[in-house]
Formats: sequence, C-alpha cells, structure tokens
Amino acid sequence: MSDATIRRCPQCRRETDWEENPWKPFCSERCKMIDLGRWASEDYRVPMTETPDDVATDFDREVNSDEQPSI
Repeated sequence: MSDATIRRCPQCRRETDWEENPWKPFCSERCKMIDLGRWASEDYRVPMTETPDDVATDFDREVNSDEQPSI
C-alpha cells in the first residue's frame, strides 16, 4: 500500500487501502452496515435551520400561489 491510498475508516478509524477497497470509505462491510444502521435509526441527522413561523419561504409562496403556470 502506498501512503497516497491509505485512508482511515470513518467508523472504526482503522487504516485501509483506498484503491482496492470495495467498501470505501469504510474498511469493511461490517463498518459500512454499522454506519447505515445509525442513519436508519436516526442516530445521525442533517442539521436544519429553523425559520420563524411568520416568515414565508419560497416553497410556501409556490405552494400557496393562486397563479396557474403558463403553458
């Protein structure tokens, strides 16, 4: 393994070869499945910014629009 292709597994932090690894960025199928399970059980979450209730977003304007799109 050359130093350029060695990466750390984001799950267990073990060093793994990047080029020949079918489970990249993980070191093994086990680490890949552990990570997938954590997403599925909502242990990981993508942060969202909350908008105040009185602020209309672009989505709100589009959904509540009375205008019909021109064809």
